[in-house]
Amino acid sequence: MAGTDNDKPLTKISESFKELAATVNSQAADVELAAFSRACSYVSPLFGCLGIAFKFAEMDYVAKVDDLAEASKSILTLQSVIDRDIEGNCVRKAGSHTRNLLRVKRGLDMVRVLFEQILAAEYVYQHVIVSLIFLF
Repeated sequence: MAGTDNDKPLTKISESFKELAATVNSQAADVELAAFSRACSYVSPLFGCLGIAFKFAEMDYVAKVDDLAEASKSILTLQSVIDRDIEGNCVRKAGSHTRNLLRVKRGLDMVRVLFEQILAAEYVYQHVIVSLIFLF
């Protein structure tokens, strides 16, 4: 039995980040660390599509997302992560949750910019984009 559209990685990415955006835009609550790390984990397969040159970036990204997912068991929100690391004077310390959060953000930015450039490139044909969409 074929999977539904909700099973496709791009759909999961889109839906999870839309939910995060709604939380941010509502200003009613802080972003939950568990929801953020879950959304970020859906991006991981995109690194694999970028080939061997991005293998280190993929491994680093996945490790940082896993750290944040583990931290979400005891820390509820993104703001709490930052506040705890500030209080502990470990924001700049390698392996701190805040530093891992920054590295995840940079990984997301890299993937976003890369795919924006792919979509903007003149040599990318519509059927290539359609193939990528159906792949995911």
